[in-house]
Amino acid sequence: MMSVLEQYSLLLGLVIGIVGVVLSLYGLARAMGPTCREPGKDVPASAGVLSRDPVWGRYHARYYGYALLFLAFDMEMAYMYPWAVVYKEIGLVALLDMGVFLAILFLGLLYGWSQGALRRQ
Repeated sequence: MMSVLEQYSLLLGLVIGIVGVVLSLYGLARAMGPTCREPGKDVPASAGVLSRDPVWGRYHARYYGYALLFLAFDMEMAYMYPWAVVYKEIGLVALLDMGVFLAILFLGLLYGWSQGALRRQ
């Protein structure tokens, strides 16, 4: 068992190592050669054709519901994979925990459905 001081020293070593790798890669990239500024690089293009539309387009508020439903189901999958790994070890408690989690997501789905998030526009 590691003491708290050993754990923090290990964390500090990892942070210093990561910062060292990032700085060395940045220095290597700068040493390999300077970047050339070209006027065509900063112009937004679509499929090789210059765009007439502004770069920052706005999205309609109706897509907010789609985004929330996507995040709900994305989080479901992100939590179900690790849960499936530890399910054998924990047993019924893990099954009940996942049932509560899925019930909450199902309530979110019902709310989105009642608000018309699933209606085709």
